[in-house]
Amino acid sequence: MSRTRVFTGSPWEPTVGYCRAIRVGNRIEVAGTTAMKDGEVVGAGDAYGQARFVLHTIEQALLELGARMSDVIRTRMYVTDISLWEEFGRAHGEYFRDVQPVATMVEVKALIDPALMIEIEVEAVVDEN
Repeated sequence: MSRTRVFTGSPWEPTVGYCRAIRVGNRIEVAGTTAMKDGEVVGAGDAYGQARFVLHTIEQALLELGARMSDVIRTRMYVTDISLWEEFGRAHGEYFRDVQPVATMVEVKALIDPALMIEIEVEAVVDEN
């Protein structure tokens, strides 16, 4: 089965050996995505802003693989401060209110940069064409 990958140009992709997203058949997996752009954290201290940025980045990867946010069946949110769940959840709801994928949000000790507040993974299923 063929694999189609999306790369964002992150310096970590070749170093660590991963891609932003991959499509195999009708399944798409998007790697843990954070609020990083050109090696800098976007929206430091802004839980809602970081979540929106991450979801936009994920949306762009899905589009490159022929999918939409409405094709998402699962999200996983890793957050560094669960007390901010409403801010993270508000951004998630703006993208998925009508889609209603299964969702998980868990608090983690830290992400790769101390200023990062959220990392999101998604799974999507599309019609095979």
